[in-house]
Amino acid sequence: MQNRPAIVAVGRTKFGEHYGKEPEKLIEEAWLAASNECSIERKDLQACYMSDCFLPITNKLGLEEGFLSELTELHVPMEVTRSFSAALLTACHAIQAGVYERVLVGGIEKMTDRWDKIRDDLMLLDDPWSYYAGGTPESNHELMLRAYIKKHHITGENLDKLNMALAEVTVKNHANATKNKYAQYQRKITIEQVLSARKAEHKPLGLYDFAPISDGASALILTSEAVAKKKTDSAIPVLAIGAATDYLNYPAREDLSHFVAAELAMKNASQMSKITPSDLQIIEVYDQSTVMEMIALEDMGFCKPGTAWQSIHGCQNCYDIGGKPLYVNTDGGLKANGNPLGATGGAQIFEIYRQLRSEAGERQVHIGTDAPKHGGVLEFEGFGTKAYVTILGEQKNE
Repeated sequence: MQNRPAIVAVGRTKFGEHYGKEPEKLIEEAWLAASNECSIERKDLQACYMSDCFLPITNKLGLEEGFLSELTELHVPMEVTRSFSAALLTACHAIQAGVYERVLVGGIEKMTDRWDKIRDDLMLLDDPWSYYAGGTPESNHELMLRAYIKKHHITGENLDKLNMALAEVTVKNHANATKNKYAQYQRKITIEQVLSARKAEHKPLGLYDFAPISDGASALILTSEAVAKKKTDSAIPVLAIGAATDYLNYPAREDLSHFVAAELAMKNASQMSKITPSDLQIIEVYDQSTVMEMIALEDMGFCKPGTAWQSIHGCQNCYDIGGKPLYVNTDGGLKANGNPLGATGGAQIFEIYRQLRSEAGERQVHIGTDAPKHGGVLEFEGFGTKAYVTILGEQKNE
C-alpha cells in the first residue's frame, strides 16, 4: 500500500441512553477526546467523514454534512456514510491518493429517543422481505442458528454444548465490559441468567443473546504515514480494509448458515495486508447476537465451518484456536459495550488501537510479555448485507 494511512488518535463517548445529550454534544465529546491526544486541531483538518444510520429520522437532521460544518466551524469537504468502516475506508482512499494528509473520521447515533420506531426501521431497512412476513430484528438470528445446526448436523450432546457455548459468549463479553468505563452494561451475567431468559421466551435465543440499542459517538484522526511520524512515535497503521456485499434479503441468499460478505471481506483484507488469520491475536467482531460472534470465527478463517462452538465452549477470556489464544471483543463487544450503529465501528477500532499501543488498562492483552502486533475488526451494515474487515498493526515483512 502506497502512502499508508495511520491512526494517530482516537476518542469516544460512553455508550448507553443519552436522553439529555444532543447529537452534537456526543460527537463533540468524541472529537475533543481524539484531538487532545495529538497536536492536530480543527484548523488542521482537511476533510471530515462521518457515519450514521438514523440521525435524519431520530433527530430530524437533513444534510448531516451541514450539521457537522456548524459543529466544527469548518468548510472543508465532508461526506456521510452508514457505517464507521465505510467512512474510514473512504478516508483511507483519499490519503492513499494523496488528496489529504489529515482527516477526521467520526460516527454518531441517537437511537434510544425513539426506541420502538427504531426497531421497526431496523427490520424494514435490513430485510424488507422478512419485515413484511412479520419478522423482528431478532428473527433472522434465530433462523441463522437453525440453518447452522441443520447444515452441520449438530444434534444431541453437541447441540447442548453449542447452546452452552453461545451462553458463554455473553458471559465473556459482559465480564470484559466490567473493565471498560465506556461500556453500556458494566455488570456480569451468569450462564444461568442466559439460559433462564431463553427458557422464559421458549426460544433458542433470549434477552441476553442480543446487543442493545444505544446512543453514542466515536472518532479518530487519520493521517498520512509521513504526518504520523511527525506527530507520534506510536501511530497505528491501517494495513488494509476489505469489503464485500451480499443480497439485501437474508432468505434469498444461497447459504443461510453464515455471511459470505464477511468471508470475502476477510480474504480481501488478508490479501492486501499479507496478514493471515493466524497472524491476528485480537479481534473485534460484530456480535449483534451471540450467534454472530460464533459465525464470525468461521467466516474470518479462524475455525472450520461448523466447528467454532467447539473453540468457544469451556473458554473464559479467550478462545483456543489451534493451540493459539485469540482474544475476541475485549471491550465487551456490541453485546455489552453497546451498539449505536454509526459509532459502533469506531468503538471497535478504538479498542484495537488501545490494545496495540498497550493502553487498554485492565483489559490489556499480552502475547507473552508484549502487546498484540496485529488486530482485526469486522463490522456489518444490515444483517450481513455489507461487511468490512479492517486490519491494523505492524507492517509484515514480505
